[in-house]
Amino acid sequence: MGHLLPGSARTTAAVRRALQHSQESLGRLAERYHVNPKTVAKGNKRPHVHDAPLGPKHPCSPVLRQEEEALIVGFRKHTLLPLDDCLSGLQATLPHVTRSALHRGLTRHGITRLPDLEGDKPANKPFKPYPIGSFHIDRAEVRTEEGKLSLFVAIDRACTFADAERHNEANNMLAAQCLRHLIAAVPDKIHPVLTDNGMQFTNRQRDHYALHHIFDVVCHEHGIAHRLTPVNHPWTKGQVERMNRTFKEAMAKKYH
Repeated sequence: MGHLLPGSARTTAAVRRALQHSQESLGRLAERYHVNPKTVAKGNKRPHVHDAPLGPKHPCSPVLRQEEEALIVGFRKHTLLPLDDCLSGLQATLPHVTRSALHRGLTRHGITRLPDLEGDKPANKPFKPYPIGSFHIDRAEVRTEEGKLSLFVAIDRACTFADAERHNEANNMLAAQCLRHLIAAVPDKIHPVLTDNGMQFTNRQRDHYALHHIFDVVCHEHGIAHRLTPVNHPWTKGQVERMNRTFKEAMAKKYH
């Protein structure tokens, strides 16, 4: 299993740790790990091995002075007006402020979004109760230094029992294989299985003359009802989406 990498990373935590503990010259280390010597020198000065954020250490506005930015923050917190209304109200006092400068200033202070007021949104409804054996199955991608890996994740909506398998690719045969492994691993009877409309789980709507999908065949063999989420409704399977994120975070802590 390779290390999980951010999009622009050239080294992993293990490589940065090795660079910091090595006594070799910058040129030798740069040649060995295929990085710039400046990258090696910069990493050796840091007291940590994780990725440092890009940009200035203490971001500030090139347009607004510190007291003007404090005025904007106070005005926003006191009035709770939208961005354009704040701009109209502040331009009399700060004529040089622009909409983009105002937005960046609010972003720096974490008040870009207005707080939710009571009654703005309907109250969250509790999840519908499901019997044990009702599974959500989904596929997620994990990016590593070796390429993209596919993760098939299944979670019981009642007891949150979770199972995951990692593969180099994602196709219908692997999805059916994961379902067979899940059936063997779960002691209880699996009732309905909920998936999205991906090609790993079902035929496309335009494939009118296609054979029965192998995933549906496995479901039929074991008496399992296969249900599909509505198209473009990812929140229908939010529980398994959250479990995907949990698995990814756990893998990042272990391998990065």
